[in-house]
Amino acid sequence: MFSHIGKTRTPAHNLGIASLLSFVAGLVNVVGFFSVQKLTTNVTGHFAFFVDEAFKLNFQNALHVALFVFFFFFGAFSANFMVETYSRIRENETYVFPILTEAFIIAVIAFTGNYLIRENPDVIAFSLLFAMGMQNSLVTSISKSIVRTTHLTGMFTDLGIEFSQLFFYKDKSHKRKLLRSIGLRLTIIWMFFAGGVCGGILFESFGIKSLILGSIILLGGLTYDFIKIKMLLLHRRLK
Repeated sequence: MFSHIGKTRTPAHNLGIASLLSFVAGLVNVVGFFSVQKLTTNVTGHFAFFVDEAFKLNFQNALHVALFVFFFFFGAFSANFMVETYSRIRENETYVFPILTEAFIIAVIAFTGNYLIRENPDVIAFSLLFAMGMQNSLVTSISKSIVRTTHLTGMFTDLGIEFSQLFFYKDKSHKRKLLRSIGLRLTIIWMFFAGGVCGGILFESFGIKSLILGSIILLGGLTYDFIKIKMLLLHRRLK
């Protein structure tokens, strides 16, 4: 799922990573918003607020909003920097440090969130935007830009394009490829929605601590990949 890069990746690998990470993004999106009333998985809205404050000449507020955009950008930069650095050492494990870092950030916010909500809620938004920037950068890099998981605007755009193409491409191979891509995008949308619903339900009882589920899912994905790789290596040795 994570470890297969480039030509070794299959649609099944992309489907697996899309399901897992889009669920986490949906969870973070809802829990983050419920906790601090800020968008924590994408920066489109923040950029609009930044321009609005700049035109009003509220430069201090504009700078404050720009920090939300910056932390998402910095998360994306950091994840790809880790990938490029570690790919020189062990290419198939480039995903480990970004995922561990993301899981760690989400866990820290889950356990310190109630304190931060009282003292400095912006730290929560900055941290979650950084984590989601990392996630979006990593999954984009691993899947060669096929999968993105932290927001749905691009998903619905691509979905509309591909549904329209079904009316024009008649050959079976092209139509099969289109249907596979549509299925992937519908999975991302559905899992993002499911993660959001789950986050909303959990928030009623656990508040911001609901984010710990995101960390558990990320670590579970890493563990699954680790076990699968070890089993594959053992199978090859037995042959």
